[in-house]
Amino acid sequence: MAREFRPANAQVHLHKIDPKDTNGTVNDAKLAQRVQERMKELYDLHYLMFAENKRALLIVLQGIDASGKDGLVRHLASGLNPQGVKVWSFKQPSDVELDHDYLWRVHRAMPGRGEIAIFNRSHYEEVTVVKVHPELITRQNLPDELAHPKSLFRHRYRQINQFERMMTENGTVILKFFLHISKEEQEKRFEERLRDPRKHWKFAKGDLLERQYWEAYMDAFQDMIEHTNTGHAPWYILPADNKWYRDYAALSIVVSTLNKLNMTFPTLKNL
Repeated sequence: MAREFRPANAQVHLHKIDPKDTNGTVNDAKLAQRVQERMKELYDLHYLMFAENKRALLIVLQGIDASGKDGLVRHLASGLNPQGVKVWSFKQPSDVELDHDYLWRVHRAMPGRGEIAIFNRSHYEEVTVVKVHPELITRQNLPDELAHPKSLFRHRYRQINQFERMMTENGTVILKFFLHISKEEQEKRFEERLRDPRKHWKFAKGDLLERQYWEAYMDAFQDMIEHTNTGHAPWYILPADNKWYRDYAALSIVVSTLNKLNMTFPTLKNL
Protein backbone atom coordinates (compact mmCIF):
# COMPACT_ATOMS: atom_id res chain seq x y z
CA MET A 1 0.00 0.00 0.00
CA ALA A 2 2.85 2.38 0.77
CA ARG A 3 4.10 2.56 -2.81
CA GLU A 4 0.93 4.16 -4.17
CA PHE A 5 1.43 7.23 -1.96
CA ARG A 6 5.05 7.83 -2.89
CA PRO A 7 5.63 10.51 -5.55
CA ALA A 8 6.14 8.66 -8.81
CA ASN A 9 8.36 11.30 -10.45
CA ALA A 10 10.89 13.90 -9.45
CA GLN A 11 8.27 16.58 -10.06
CA VAL A 12 5.20 16.76 -7.84
CA HIS A 13 1.89 18.19 -9.06
CA LEU A 14 -0.53 18.30 -6.14
CA HIS A 15 -3.37 19.56 -8.33
CA LYS A 16 -3.25 16.25 -10.20
CA ILE A 17 -3.74 14.22 -6.99
CA ASP A 18 -7.37 13.91 -5.94
CA PRO A 19 -7.71 14.66 -2.19
CA LYS A 20 -10.95 12.62 -2.16
CA ASP A 21 -9.36 9.49 -3.64
CA THR A 22 -9.74 6.30 -1.60
CA ASN A 23 -8.20 3.93 -4.16
CA GLY A 24 -11.33 1.83 -4.18
CA THR A 25 -11.29 1.27 -0.41
CA VAL A 26 -14.73 1.18 1.19
CA ASN A 27 -15.40 2.43 4.70
CA ASP A 28 -17.30 -0.60 5.98
CA ALA A 29 -17.26 -3.22 8.74
CA LYS A 30 -14.45 -5.15 7.04
CA LEU A 31 -12.25 -2.08 6.99
CA ALA A 32 -13.03 -1.40 10.65
CA GLN A 33 -11.89 -4.94 11.45
CA ARG A 34 -8.65 -4.44 9.48
CA VAL A 35 -8.00 -1.20 11.36
CA GLN A 36 -8.44 -2.98 14.71
CA GLU A 37 -6.06 -5.73 13.62
CA ARG A 38 -3.43 -3.25 12.48
CA MET A 39 -3.78 -1.25 15.67
CA LYS A 40 -3.00 -4.40 17.63
CA GLU A 41 -0.08 -5.09 15.30
CA LEU A 42 1.20 -1.54 15.78
CA TYR A 43 1.10 -1.94 19.56
CA ASP A 44 3.01 -5.23 19.37
CA LEU A 45 5.63 -3.80 17.01
CA HIS A 46 6.11 -0.77 19.23
CA TYR A 47 6.54 -3.09 22.23
CA LEU A 48 9.14 -5.07 20.29
CA MET A 49 11.01 -1.92 19.25
CA PHE A 50 11.01 -0.68 22.84
CA ALA A 51 12.38 -4.02 24.07
CA GLU A 52 15.04 -4.28 21.37
CA ASN A 53 16.15 -0.70 22.12
CA LYS A 54 18.13 -0.27 18.91
CA ARG A 55 15.85 1.76 16.67
CA ALA A 56 13.56 4.77 16.88
CA LEU A 57 10.71 5.95 14.66
CA LEU A 58 9.95 9.53 13.69
CA ILE A 59 6.60 10.33 12.06
CA VAL A 60 6.40 13.80 10.49
CA LEU A 61 2.98 15.30 9.70
CA GLN A 62 2.74 18.31 7.41
CA GLY A 63 -0.23 19.93 5.73
CA ILE A 64 -2.15 23.15 5.42
CA ASP A 65 -4.42 24.35 8.24
CA ALA A 66 -7.29 21.89 8.98
CA SER A 67 -5.67 19.10 6.97
CA GLY A 68 -6.13 16.70 9.88
CA LYS A 69 -2.77 16.58 11.66
CA ASP A 70 -4.34 16.55 15.13
CA GLY A 71 -6.78 13.82 14.13
CA LEU A 72 -4.06 11.62 12.71
CA VAL A 73 -1.97 12.09 15.85
CA ARG A 74 -4.90 10.88 17.96
CA HIS A 75 -5.47 7.92 15.67
CA LEU A 76 -1.87 6.70 15.66
CA ALA A 77 -1.24 7.43 19.33
CA SER A 78 -4.28 5.37 20.31
CA GLY A 79 -2.39 2.26 19.18
CA LEU A 80 0.85 3.04 21.03
CA ASN A 81 2.12 2.60 24.57
CA PRO A 82 2.16 6.07 26.17
CA GLN A 83 5.47 5.24 27.88
CA GLY A 84 7.26 5.06 24.56
CA VAL A 85 5.65 7.78 22.43
CA LYS A 86 6.12 11.54 22.40
CA VAL A 87 4.12 14.09 20.42
CA TRP A 88 5.63 17.45 19.55
CA SER A 89 3.68 20.40 18.14
CA PHE A 90 6.08 22.89 16.61
CA LYS A 91 4.55 26.32 16.85
CA GLN A 92 6.10 29.74 16.23
CA PRO A 93 9.72 29.67 17.47
CA SER A 94 10.44 31.26 20.85
CA ASP A 95 13.12 33.91 21.33
CA VAL A 96 15.48 31.27 22.73
CA GLU A 97 14.88 29.02 19.72
CA LEU A 98 15.43 31.91 17.32
CA ASP A 99 18.87 32.41 18.87
CA HIS A 100 19.85 28.96 17.56
CA ASP A 101 19.79 27.34 14.14
CA TYR A 102 16.32 26.23 13.00
CA LEU A 103 17.10 22.53 13.52
CA TRP A 104 18.18 23.02 17.16
CA ARG A 105 14.72 22.51 18.65
CA VAL A 106 14.04 19.63 16.27
CA HIS A 107 17.17 17.70 17.20
CA ARG A 108 16.27 18.00 20.87
CA ALA A 109 12.85 16.45 20.16
CA MET A 110 14.07 13.43 18.20
CA PRO A 111 13.03 10.05 19.66
CA GLY A 112 15.45 7.98 21.71
CA ARG A 113 16.08 4.31 20.98
CA GLY A 114 12.91 2.29 21.39
CA GLU A 115 10.73 5.40 21.17
CA ILE A 116 8.30 6.81 18.62
CA ALA A 117 7.98 10.56 18.13
CA ILE A 118 5.21 12.23 16.15
CA PHE A 119 5.85 15.74 14.89
CA ASN A 120 2.67 17.79 14.39
CA ARG A 121 4.32 20.27 12.04
CA SER A 122 8.09 20.18 12.04
CA HIS A 123 11.31 21.62 10.62
CA TYR A 124 9.46 21.74 7.30
CA GLU A 125 7.71 24.91 8.45
CA GLU A 126 11.06 26.54 7.69
CA VAL A 127 10.71 25.81 3.96
CA THR A 128 6.93 26.27 3.67
CA VAL A 129 5.47 28.93 5.98
CA VAL A 130 8.69 30.92 5.91
CA LYS A 131 8.77 30.62 2.11
CA VAL A 132 5.21 31.93 1.80
CA HIS A 133 5.97 34.68 4.32
CA PRO A 134 9.63 35.63 3.72
CA GLU A 135 9.27 38.51 6.18
CA LEU A 136 9.67 35.87 8.90
CA ILE A 137 13.30 35.46 7.89
CA THR A 138 14.14 38.80 9.49
CA ARG A 139 13.10 37.46 12.91
CA GLN A 140 15.78 34.80 12.63
CA ASN A 141 18.50 37.45 12.69
CA LEU A 142 20.72 35.71 10.17
CA PRO A 143 23.84 37.35 8.74
CA ASP A 144 22.91 39.42 5.70
CA GLU A 145 24.83 37.20 3.29
CA LEU A 146 22.84 34.13 4.45
CA ALA A 147 19.36 35.62 4.49
CA HIS A 148 18.69 35.86 0.77
CA PRO A 149 15.56 33.74 0.05
CA LYS A 150 16.88 32.19 -3.18
CA SER A 151 19.96 30.64 -1.59
CA LEU A 152 18.42 30.24 1.89
CA PHE A 153 15.85 27.63 0.88
CA ARG A 154 18.25 25.79 -1.41
CA HIS A 155 20.62 25.48 1.54
CA ARG A 156 17.84 24.40 3.89
CA TYR A 157 16.70 21.59 1.62
CA ARG A 158 20.27 20.28 1.61
CA GLN A 159 20.65 20.72 5.36
CA ILE A 160 17.38 18.90 6.09
CA ASN A 161 18.36 16.00 3.85
CA GLN A 162 21.74 15.77 5.54
CA PHE A 163 20.19 15.97 9.02
CA GLU A 164 17.67 13.24 8.22
CA ARG A 165 20.36 11.04 6.69
CA MET A 166 22.48 11.42 9.81
CA MET A 167 19.51 10.38 11.96
CA THR A 168 18.66 7.35 9.81
CA GLU A 169 22.31 6.26 9.78
CA ASN A 170 22.11 6.22 13.56
CA GLY A 171 19.02 4.03 13.80
CA THR A 172 16.05 6.39 13.43
CA VAL A 173 13.44 5.42 10.83
CA ILE A 174 11.71 8.47 9.33
CA LEU A 175 8.26 8.54 7.73
CA LYS A 176 6.88 11.83 6.41
CA PHE A 177 3.19 12.26 5.65
CA PHE A 178 1.80 15.19 3.67
CA LEU A 179 -1.95 15.45 4.34
CA HIS A 180 -3.46 16.60 1.06
CA ILE A 181 -6.88 18.24 1.32
CA SER A 182 -8.88 20.38 -1.09
CA LYS A 183 -9.58 24.04 -0.57
CA GLU A 184 -13.31 23.20 -0.40
CA GLU A 185 -12.74 20.64 2.35
CA GLN A 186 -10.67 23.12 4.33
CA GLU A 187 -13.57 25.59 4.16
CA LYS A 188 -15.99 22.92 5.43
CA ARG A 189 -13.73 22.16 8.37
CA PHE A 190 -13.38 25.82 9.25
CA GLU A 191 -17.17 26.16 9.21
CA GLU A 192 -17.48 23.09 11.44
CA ARG A 193 -15.13 24.69 13.94
CA LEU A 194 -17.30 27.77 14.03
CA ARG A 195 -20.52 25.77 14.50
CA ASP A 196 -19.21 23.50 17.26
CA PRO A 197 -18.42 25.34 20.54
CA ARG A 198 -16.07 22.51 21.47
CA LYS A 199 -13.92 23.36 18.45
CA HIS A 200 -13.87 27.15 18.77
CA TRP A 201 -10.42 26.92 20.34
CA LYS A 202 -9.09 25.53 17.06
CA PHE A 203 -10.25 28.53 15.05
CA ALA A 204 -8.22 31.70 14.53
CA LYS A 205 -8.97 34.67 12.30
CA GLY A 206 -5.56 34.25 10.80
CA ASP A 207 -6.65 30.90 9.36
CA LEU A 208 -9.06 32.69 7.04
CA LEU A 209 -6.44 35.23 6.04
CA GLU A 210 -4.03 32.43 5.13
CA ARG A 211 -6.52 31.03 2.60
CA GLN A 212 -5.58 33.83 0.23
CA TYR A 213 -2.11 32.22 0.03
CA TRP A 214 -3.47 28.80 -0.95
CA GLU A 215 -1.60 28.58 -4.27
CA ALA A 216 1.61 29.85 -2.70
CA TYR A 217 1.35 27.15 -0.05
CA MET A 218 0.73 24.46 -2.64
CA ASP A 219 3.82 25.60 -4.55
CA ALA A 220 5.86 25.57 -1.33
CA PHE A 221 4.62 22.08 -0.42
CA GLN A 222 5.46 20.79 -3.89
CA ASP A 223 8.98 22.20 -3.68
CA MET A 224 9.36 20.75 -0.18
CA ILE A 225 8.41 17.25 -1.34
CA GLU A 226 10.46 17.41 -4.55
CA HIS A 227 13.64 18.49 -2.76
CA THR A 228 13.40 16.33 0.36
CA ASN A 229 11.79 13.09 -0.82
CA THR A 230 14.68 10.71 -0.28
CA GLY A 231 15.11 6.97 0.02
CA HIS A 232 16.15 7.29 3.66
CA ALA A 233 13.32 9.68 4.61
CA PRO A 234 10.46 9.32 2.12
CA TRP A 235 7.38 11.48 1.71
CA TYR A 236 3.91 9.94 1.41
CA ILE A 237 1.14 12.11 -0.05
CA LEU A 238 -2.10 11.03 1.64
CA PRO A 239 -5.45 12.07 0.13
CA ALA A 240 -7.01 13.50 3.28
CA ASP A 241 -10.50 14.80 2.47
CA ASN A 242 -11.82 11.52 3.90
CA LYS A 243 -10.50 11.31 7.44
CA TRP A 244 -11.09 7.57 7.74
CA TYR A 245 -8.99 6.86 4.65
CA ARG A 246 -6.20 9.20 5.76
CA ASP A 247 -6.02 7.35 9.09
CA TYR A 248 -6.15 3.89 7.52
CA ALA A 249 -3.45 4.72 4.96
CA ALA A 250 -1.04 6.19 7.50
CA LEU A 251 -1.57 3.30 9.93
CA SER A 252 -0.93 0.75 7.17
CA ILE A 253 2.31 2.45 6.12
CA VAL A 254 3.62 2.66 9.69
CA VAL A 255 2.85 -1.01 10.38
CA SER A 256 4.37 -2.12 7.07
CA THR A 257 7.53 -0.11 7.72
CA LEU A 258 8.03 -1.49 11.23
CA ASN A 259 7.43 -5.03 10.00
CA LYS A 260 10.34 -4.69 7.57
CA LEU A 261 12.84 -3.90 10.34
CA ASN A 262 13.20 -7.55 11.36
CA MET A 263 13.35 -6.62 15.03
CA THR A 264 13.93 -9.29 17.67
CA PHE A 265 13.52 -9.53 21.42
CA PRO A 266 16.78 -9.58 23.40
CA THR A 267 17.72 -13.03 24.70
CA LEU A 268 18.95 -13.80 28.20
CA LYS A 269 22.56 -14.12 27.03
CA ASN A 270 22.35 -10.58 25.63
CA LEU A 271 20.87 -9.04 28.76
